[in-house]
Amino acid sequence: MSGAAENPILLAAGGTGGHVFPAEALAAELLRRGYRVGLVTDTRGKGFGQNLPELPLYRIPSGTPSGKSLGGKLLAAFEIGRGMVAALALLGLTKPAVVVGFGGYPALPLLLAARIKRVPILIHEQNAVLGRVNRLVAKGASRIATSFPATRFLPAAVAATVTGNPVRPAILAAADVPYAMPQTNLRILVIGGSQGARVLSDVVPAALARLPAELKRRIRVQQQCRPEDLDRVRNAYAQAGIAADTAGFFSDVAERMAAAHLIVSRSGASSTAEIAVIGRPSLLVPYAYATDDHQTFNAQALAQAGAAEVIAQDKFTAERAAQAFEDLLSDPEQLAAMASAARSVGRPLAAQALADLVEKLVAEHRTGEKTAVQSASQNNSMKRTAA
Repeated sequence: MSGAAENPILLAAGGTGGHVFPAEALAAELLRRGYRVGLVTDTRGKGFGQNLPELPLYRIPSGTPSGKSLGGKLLAAFEIGRGMVAALALLGLTKPAVVVGFGGYPALPLLLAARIKRVPILIHEQNAVLGRVNRLVAKGASRIATSFPATRFLPAAVAATVTGNPVRPAILAAADVPYAMPQTNLRILVIGGSQGARVLSDVVPAALARLPAELKRRIRVQQQCRPEDLDRVRNAYAQAGIAADTAGFFSDVAERMAAAHLIVSRSGASSTAEIAVIGRPSLLVPYAYATDDHQTFNAQALAQAGAAEVIAQDKFTAERAAQAFEDLLSDPEQLAAMASAARSVGRPLAAQALADLVEKLVAEHRTGEKTAVQSASQNNSMKRTAA
């Protein structure tokens, strides 16, 4: 265990699970190392901290100006201003050694306040494109931690370290399962977020139905769908004579990923990180309306490593997908090579790497404070001697 910091480390996140889980993973690792940790989110955040109820959770106001009318943007700016006042008070109360931001507007007031107070800032970016909030504060950060070796919009003046994006414990456990080349059955897992993606429900069953009969007989599909899509997806597979297990939610998705010969998915930060850590070949369909098209850049990172095939949503038709499925499923050696490539870019120790970076910032901050105190003491001594 490392020496515990006298002052806490504040972690700011909120919004989607893509921001929250990496923060909770870092919090758990810092606790294991003996540090004090506090969690910060906005007054709307409900999920952050549920897995770590023993930690103090501070809620401060914030707002989201993106995609709103002028009035909505002004109201969001007012809420962010209120949040900064609350964040400055929180910094004065807790005196943190480091503030860590994980993106999303709930993190913005604390990061802006930390910059004013000259508290060291570390920001973690989950995607291959620096998010808008992280972009706003990046130039004032002491360090930036990225999930991908190539991340767009990084400021040249701030040191960036590739740590990876922490994944759930269940994914880390499933990563111990080696990829097994298909023998008789071909297991396909289709996931699209916690409740599936409609485009996958529209296209995947129709695409698999177009495959040659001998290939269809071998396919075993597990597909996560929106509840309103379940009946039609089940009927489509039944009519095509394809064995399928469909549900609105899979609680054991890590185990299903480990058993899959091919994963069909969106390419959000968590999905791509999990696919890489487990080491499975994938067919990725980036969400067309993701901010700054970050899902396309996430997917391309895996494709460039030889781990995935990527089809843009506007090109993801039954015909195009059927050809991709036939090419991939008919070549088990290629699937195995893609699985190996995915594992080669996975970062199962991302939480530990992030904690190492935090510790480095804490040490640098302590050294800087000691130097400042020594310098002030020397100056005072010189003044007394001169007098």
